[in-house]
Amino acid sequence: METKLERKYGLFTAICMVAGIVIGSGVFFKAQTILQKTGGNMPMGIIAWIIGGLIMLSCLITFSFMGQKHERVNGIVDYAEAMVGPRFGYFMGWFSATIYFPSMTALLAWLSARYTLVFITSANPNFPMAVPVEAGGCLLGPECMALTLIYLCGAYTMNALSPRLAGKFQTSTTVIKLIPLGLMAVVGLIYGLINGVLQTNFVTVAPNVEPVANPLFAAVSATAFAYEGWIIATAINAELKDSKKNLPKALIIGGLIIIAVYIFYYVGVAGGASNQDLIDKGATVAFTNIFGNVLGNILNLFIAISCMGTLNGLMLGCCRCMYSIADRNRGPKPEIFKQVDKATNMPTNSAVFALIVCAGWFVYFYFSNLAQVWTGPFVFDPSELPIITIYLMYVPIFFQWMRKEKDQNVLRRFILPILATIGSLFMVLSCILSHRMACVWYIIVFAVIMAIGYFFDASRKKKQI
Repeated sequence: METKLERKYGLFTAICMVAGIVIGSGVFFKAQTILQKTGGNMPMGIIAWIIGGLIMLSCLITFSFMGQKHERVNGIVDYAEAMVGPRFGYFMGWFSATIYFPSMTALLAWLSARYTLVFITSANPNFPMAVPVEAGGCLLGPECMALTLIYLCGAYTMNALSPRLAGKFQTSTTVIKLIPLGLMAVVGLIYGLINGVLQTNFVTVAPNVEPVANPLFAAVSATAFAYEGWIIATAINAELKDSKKNLPKALIIGGLIIIAVYIFYYVGVAGGASNQDLIDKGATVAFTNIFGNVLGNILNLFIAISCMGTLNGLMLGCCRCMYSIADRNRGPKPEIFKQVDKATNMPTNSAVFALIVCAGWFVYFYFSNLAQVWTGPFVFDPSELPIITIYLMYVPIFFQWMRKEKDQNVLRRFILPILATIGSLFMVLSCILSHRMACVWYIIVFAVIMAIGYFFDASRKKKQI
């Protein structure tokens, strides 16, 4: 008898997955990026966060309606298959397994390592580093690379051997990561109002930074990474207790928490340092100014733990991608990838595939974005472009929802899906205006990987036979 995934996660764990996966590294380092792109224009940055949040919320609520009707093994694949068709569902699953999940998982492993080293070197300035901190040792030194691989393998091991432990870890890190965000939101706001830094940041821009072309579009595009990850919670559709009720609740409650936390945190950071310092040194300088060197550095540890929680959630979804394809008897060797280990109730072969692809994306990220050894064609930002792609892939799902679901009311059937479609297309436009030629190189890579998926599709081979 074939082993199936058990329903082992409750509503609270699902909410923690939504909030915990999304609230992580993005809010910490993309806040700096948004300031850079807007030239230190704080009000424009806040508008970008609001627009990005509304786009996420409109998509999230629309998918929550789909979650009440369609349920199998992986939410986004289920919805794509039910709305558009089996072939589109397969390509959505293949994209998730080979590009979307692994590229973000690899990036989060690096960010977890980076902030861990920031904490260690701040606590012990004499900590030996092969590449000095001033020369970027915390970003691309061998210590950072080794720690990245340790975190990547650790996240895989925990999810592969003990899915229940991975769920508890997700819940714990979600609570922990809200500590630095909450402290900065409240204390930073009060601190900034008392010393006048907050008011100054709102009316002046950074003197030494020029905004990029189309700064609002570029800033909204940057929020895509910070707001992304909620769809990963649908990967545990088959393992969530009473998923048709709990998944929509988790998506909506988690989404509202995310938007509130992001905006209040961004304003709080603005009260801790000048726009120029935030652009040059990142949010760490605001923590140190407000809480002092000791407590400020402890908060760096909380940031590292926050990134680990996001990494765990991404790996949780990543490990199940090939299984969701194989369960439909599609993709390469479905009889292998749909096997579920009886002892751990985990699709082990699917998880191994995920780890290998994650490692491949990390190699690409290191050479093209960190070390910048590859400076020619096929260099793009893997933290934003795959996310923008999935927004584009949402559009036919929304369109077919409006066409097929005649039993839904006007709000559910038309208004929210139309808003979600507009928001998704806005994200795509923002990405094109921001990344320009890099989009072309990414599209070529995307097309090649999708062609490989088509070639290895088991159902296509059966038809030929």
